[in-house]
Amino acid sequence: MSNSAADPTLTPAEKATVAQQLVANELAAFPQDVVLTNSFQAEDMVLLHMARQIRPEIPVVFLDTGYHFPELLEYRDRLAAQWHMNLINILPEQTVAQQETQFGILNQTDPTQCCGLRKVNPLFAALAGYKLWLTGLRREQAKSRAALRQIEDFALPTGRSIRKISPLSEWSTRDVWFYAQAHNIPLVSLYDKGYSSIGCAPCTSLPSDPNDPRSGRWGGQKLECGIHIQAQ
Repeated sequence: MSNSAADPTLTPAEKATVAQQLVANELAAFPQDVVLTNSFQAEDMVLLHMARQIRPEIPVVFLDTGYHFPELLEYRDRLAAQWHMNLINILPEQTVAQQETQFGILNQTDPTQCCGLRKVNPLFAALAGYKLWLTGLRREQAKSRAALRQIEDFALPTGRSIRKISPLSEWSTRDVWFYAQAHNIPLVSLYDKGYSSIGCAPCTSLPSDPNDPRSGRWGGQKLECGIHIQAQ
């Protein structure tokens, strides 16, 4: 992690410059086999905006779990069209109906298995074809991300590693909003309803703790779906 990225005296505009430079450096080092994962939340849209200034055609992977809020899917489709995204919607092996027929309502009985089937396994399979992975993760988002590194080699279940960068790792929510407003990036309407972290609709509620943006995820049972946990 660069010292400048962690410098608390930097203004939001200066942090943006640092992050943009990191993105530019990484994309220059990897002329191909690059992917950006996008949940269509604010951080990911900010990061995508930065990346598109350099590589407009960058592949953008979205995990279409079948359980997303209608508002988020409408926003995804609208921004994908407006920004001419190279959008790749990743689907699980089973449809929602097939999974619920076999396992019941896993998001109620075993949300970790549900995340594994509908998010983790499909994403790791998709990442196998890339060398550089861009994410909008931030340390401030959750206690489980407190040790987030800006640059790391991430081990996939196959044993292969992918270079993973999180240019916004040291950003605050204020920094994200500042950048979005400065660059006229429209954000999903769910924020206006009070949501601070948005996942699948059955597992996302309004935050119970105003100081914890992910306190509305999984009813407090867990903090992560498993995507950003190193394979063992």
